[in-house]
Amino acid sequence: MTQTVGTLAGAVWTALNENGAMASKDVKKAAGLKSDKELYLAMGWLLREDKLNVTEDNKTMTISLK
Repeated sequence: MTQTVGTLAGAVWTALNENGAMASKDVKKAAGLKSDKELYLAMGWLLREDKLNVTEDNKTMTISLK
C-alpha cells in the first residue's frame, strides 16, 4: 500500500508542479486519480512531507505546492 500511495502522491505533485494551484477536483482530474480516496491519500502523504498548501474558500479546497 505504501508504494501505491507514494505513486499517487507523485502524480499529484507532478500535476501541481505543471499547472500551479488548483481546486481539489481539478487536481484529481489532472493527476488521473480515480476517486476522492486516492486524492486524500496522496494529499496526506504530501502534507506529512510539508510539500503542500491547502486553503478553503466557499467550500472549495485549493491545493498548491510550497
